[in-house]
Amino acid sequence: MHRIYKLLILLLFFSNGLFVPMSLAQSTKAIPGDQQIAEYLPMIFDKRIALVVNHTSVLGKTHLADTLLSLKVPIKKIFAPEHGFRGTADAGAHIDNGKDEKTGLPIISLYGSHKKPTKADLEGIDVMIFDIQDVGTRFYTYSSTLHYVMEACAENSVKLIILDRPNPNGHYVDGPVLEKEFASFVGLNPIPVVHGCSLGELAKMINGEAWLDRGIQCDLTVIPVKKYKHSDKVHISVAPSPNLPNDQAIGLYPSLCLFEGTNVSIGRGTSTQFQVAGTNVEGLGNYTFTPMPMPGAMDPPLKGKLCYGFDLTQADTRDLGFSLKYLFYFFEKMGKKESFFTSPAFFDKLAGTNELRKMMLEGKSEKEIRASWQEGLKEYKKVREKYLIYR
Repeated sequence: MHRIYKLLILLLFFSNGLFVPMSLAQSTKAIPGDQQIAEYLPMIFDKRIALVVNHTSVLGKTHLADTLLSLKVPIKKIFAPEHGFRGTADAGAHIDNGKDEKTGLPIISLYGSHKKPTKADLEGIDVMIFDIQDVGTRFYTYSSTLHYVMEACAENSVKLIILDRPNPNGHYVDGPVLEKEFASFVGLNPIPVVHGCSLGELAKMINGEAWLDRGIQCDLTVIPVKKYKHSDKVHISVAPSPNLPNDQAIGLYPSLCLFEGTNVSIGRGTSTQFQVAGTNVEGLGNYTFTPMPMPGAMDPPLKGKLCYGFDLTQADTRDLGFSLKYLFYFFEKMGKKESFFTSPAFFDKLAGTNELRKMMLEGKSEKEIRASWQEGLKEYKKVREKYLIYR
């Protein structure tokens, strides 16, 4: 029966003009879950569907919502994470519910005070489909959205299908494991800064380790990426958010995001977001830039101020990994003071612990700080091993 469904789906693809033959060169590349429509369409063909998607949820140049609607899949509503359905909102900006102009579908924001779908949101929904490009770091909020979606689905007997995607930072695991007292929307689960999982693997871990409220379980199906392993170098063709415009920014993101709790700019309000680092102290580094309002960063840190620091657009991010060297440079040059941390509480949430900040203030070296999180990493890697789909 499943093979018959696949044949019918191919016929639908041809009749709707959606079928594009794959060249030999393309066939060697990773094939994300959303492209494997013959695998999941039989699961949803007669169900009432909701999508958790954003601007990265595309098959070629066509949005997943448009593709499924053309195949007569009864989509009832769209849920959108941080940055919104079209992916243009500022980080942390309030996003209102609305309606998609192209499809007329209602859009429900999963950000701000409404991070988790309610019972009313899910009324009349049989299956949720989650298709969003992640970047493999704990503080990137799409994984927190996934956690809350899983919890809502479990509470309301809604099946969840994750159309998995490669992790561009999936080739390593590093950083302190989150301590539960520092849990927030920039880190909900006890995983390290760089967790080394696809969202499909992370969802399996959340279920398997009973991390949802009261240990409830989500009815979960993952459509795995084909022709992918974690050691692969991954190119992201659609920027996952306004301030991660390219592969370089994505590779530097784990190391630079901690600056969000300090008085150092990482390029929000420039064309090199997460590819530069600097502050308004003259004479630091060998590069200058000035953050200014722009889409995705209308009120950037150090707006209108000349910043001195470094251009990292050519840095080798795979060799760098999760590094503290830039954090230490600015901390030491600026006097090793508590005032360096303009938002200590937020810095601790990003780090998942207050030990990193405390050890820096105590004068500990990067080597000593790294040693402090190795035992937690070792235990996490044992847990991770149970849920890996890609080797």
